[in-house]
Amino acid sequence: MSSSTLTSTNDIRRSFLEFFGAADHAVVPSAPLVPHNDPTLMFVNAGMVPFKNVFTGFETPPALRATSSQKCVRAGGKHNDLDNVGYTARHHTFFEMLGNFSFGDYFKEQAIENAWTLLTREWGLSPDRLTATVYHTDDEAFDLWRTISGLPEERIIRISTNDNFWSMGDTGPCGPCSEIFYDHGDHIAGGPPGSPDEDGDRFVEIWNLVFMQFDQGADGTRRDLPKPSIDTGMGLERIAAVMQGVHDNYDTDTFKTLIAASQSITGEAGSKEQTASHRIIADHLRSCSFLMADGVLPSNEGRGYVLRRIMRRAMRHAHLLGADAPLMHRLVGQLVTEMGQAFPELARGQALIEEVLLREETQFRKTLDKGLKLLDEATGSLEEGAELDGETAFKLYDTYGFPYDLTEDALRARGIGVDKGGFDAAMERQKEAARAAWKGSGEAASGEVWFDIAEREGASEFTGYSADKGSGRVVAIVKDGAETERAAKGDEVVIITNQTPFYGESGGQIGDTGVITSPSGLSAKVTDTSKPLGRLHAHHAAIEAGEVAVGDTVDLEIDAERRERVRSNHSATHLVHAALRNRLGGHVTQKGSLVAEDRLRFDFSQPKALSAEDIAAIEAEVNAEIRANEPVSTRLMSPDDAVEAGALALFGEKYGDEVRVLAMGREGGEGRNYSVELCGGTHVKATGDIGVFRIISESAVSSGVRRIEALTGDAARQWLVTREEALKSAASAIRATPEEVPERISALLDERKRLEKELAEAKKALALGGGGASAGGATSQDEEVAGIKFSGQAIDGLNPKELRPLLDEAKQRLGSGVAAIVAVNDGKASIAAAVTEDLTEKFSAVDLVRAGVEALGGKGGGGRPDMAQGGGPDGSKADAAIDAVKAMLA
Repeated sequence: MSSSTLTSTNDIRRSFLEFFGAADHAVVPSAPLVPHNDPTLMFVNAGMVPFKNVFTGFETPPALRATSSQKCVRAGGKHNDLDNVGYTARHHTFFEMLGNFSFGDYFKEQAIENAWTLLTREWGLSPDRLTATVYHTDDEAFDLWRTISGLPEERIIRISTNDNFWSMGDTGPCGPCSEIFYDHGDHIAGGPPGSPDEDGDRFVEIWNLVFMQFDQGADGTRRDLPKPSIDTGMGLERIAAVMQGVHDNYDTDTFKTLIAASQSITGEAGSKEQTASHRIIADHLRSCSFLMADGVLPSNEGRGYVLRRIMRRAMRHAHLLGADAPLMHRLVGQLVTEMGQAFPELARGQALIEEVLLREETQFRKTLDKGLKLLDEATGSLEEGAELDGETAFKLYDTYGFPYDLTEDALRARGIGVDKGGFDAAMERQKEAARAAWKGSGEAASGEVWFDIAEREGASEFTGYSADKGSGRVVAIVKDGAETERAAKGDEVVIITNQTPFYGESGGQIGDTGVITSPSGLSAKVTDTSKPLGRLHAHHAAIEAGEVAVGDTVDLEIDAERRERVRSNHSATHLVHAALRNRLGGHVTQKGSLVAEDRLRFDFSQPKALSAEDIAAIEAEVNAEIRANEPVSTRLMSPDDAVEAGALALFGEKYGDEVRVLAMGREGGEGRNYSVELCGGTHVKATGDIGVFRIISESAVSSGVRRIEALTGDAARQWLVTREEALKSAASAIRATPEEVPERISALLDERKRLEKELAEAKKALALGGGGASAGGATSQDEEVAGIKFSGQAIDGLNPKELRPLLDEAKQRLGSGVAAIVAVNDGKASIAAAVTEDLTEKFSAVDLVRAGVEALGGKGGGGRPDMAQGGGPDGSKADAAIDAVKAMLA
């Protein structure tokens, strides 16, 4: 392959990986753009980032040698090239870093040999165009370059600045660098590295070889690493420009294709400013698409905000080019054609990327049109060099949703600045007003600590939609309601990190549990995760070993099996909601839910109980959707757009400018999925992951609100197994097969009813006969007490409902007199007394019963003077109760 041959970017990438693969390097695929091993980074910004823990010794390397083409984004934090993109030859928000790595295997000699061989022999670059630099004290590298490359000493340049000394941080692995520069020719201004005019564009760095040689301590001293390593990085876009014979990265094949597509759609390709706009669109299209392919979606916080900022910058330039309709989404197909083979995640995510770009640009055009009109009105009298006041800039942001950076960008072309200090002051006043309003809202005073943390640190970034573990930087520790700088073994604290895979309890879904650890020996058990203010993810933790301090980097890992069960139950609530509406009608709305690891609970509006047929039909419908195993998809939309698209809002949720719209199940009418709801919780990837769904109860919660409790997955299976074992046990007890149990039980119940009826008739006959054994063993018969005819008896097992009919018959038999009967059942007793009409002036049945009730250990009793009834807890005192009635007569 020769540099004189027009070589595609895809060819260069493939050639690089094949070269090092043939030299016993493991070819490692690019890691996602969101780093899970470095919470200090917003995005992966260098090829070595995925290997950081390998170089520091916390992870085992994939092999002793590795090579990769790593996706990188620099658009936030200290590595932010956003404002330069489009106006220079080599600034990008998204780029690829080709790299080869040695983890304690080869060192300087082979690294230099590999680089020189690839550049000059494999790729055919002229040695006359190449210059190497070394750190000024690195004599070893200087001598190796002279020996291996044959470069004259004046083209092996010693650099004394930190440009040629790399370190991972204030402490840890570090070492000298050796950079390789390509000379684009004397027709371009600039001098070699280290010269007064080195900032010109003639000499361009194409490869950096980092020799990890030392371990730097906190006191600044350096000691030799036991296993020195190699980390190299070569920008694919830069080497593509060299190989394709151009000086400007935007003149390489991939960019030329994307820019041509943008020019074709807009019909604009003329002025210098238009050229910059097309470049910005092409560059930003790449970063936006790759970020979304790796799971980042636009939002107002963290990574999502940076993505949105990139999107809007590109969309504004589409507007400047006169695009009369959304542009960005129409370029995605061309990007997938160019890069989809090397990065299949682009093709997999194409539909989502196009949809999000279209929605964002459609919404942004409304904001842009309104904001630019207001901005023109506010700056119409300002001349070049003037400054827009911060209050106006803040009003544009706060009232009309026009971001500050967009205001700044829009005015830059006119040479007008913005009073950033005034903007920040207005923002601070708004925060103070919000704090004052919050304090007066009735929130608990102890909750102010969360407000302080949220205002200082911003919202926690939740990474748990796509990851079960990751790393985070501790931004706050709360103990006993107050912030503290550190905590140690035995402490129970709440730990806040800048990012976390732990879901904070909200929307009915319980918080995650798991562990927080660190290489320094921290081990903390997370027993719950809450979500104070709706912005912070608070890990409630018991520290079992070591200690933790604000600023520490920690590893966070949720209980993945527990989360999996929670996900299944949460997704099932969405399916049951849809099934309820299909079966019962559109009046059904969610009134609350609980999504736990072992069960789910769903409350819904419904005026009456569900029939057995309703429950069976709902359960069958949900299980049919589970068996269909359709994928579960998530979209970010405005609340209005979501509702317009048919999404159901969940009870009790507070919605901001954007919502997550969850769609699951098969498509039905109007192309909509079986279930479409607004939800911020975690869910299964496909409905089949739920396994099985079983309703275990249906009940009333309050007037017009019903509740379903259900199980999914293994919990449902275990429930069914338990019920089957119970059925088998019952069948064995009644000497029947499980299939015969219903019929056999029905026959037994009929037999029991017949026997109970016969027993009742026998007891009634006994009572009417006036004799027989009483509960206390005494004989009961008619007698006279103080000249009054009296019939009293206690009967075991007599239904209390039979007392009054028996007393009516006793009154007829006595003619004139008093009767009392005690029915004893399960150790308790009921007593009733009757007085014939001629004696009610002298004796009250109510008084007689109350005397008997008191003897039974009870209180009260009531009725009429001729008939009364009561009861007591002590059936063994039945005869005493009869005696108490007789005593009243005496």
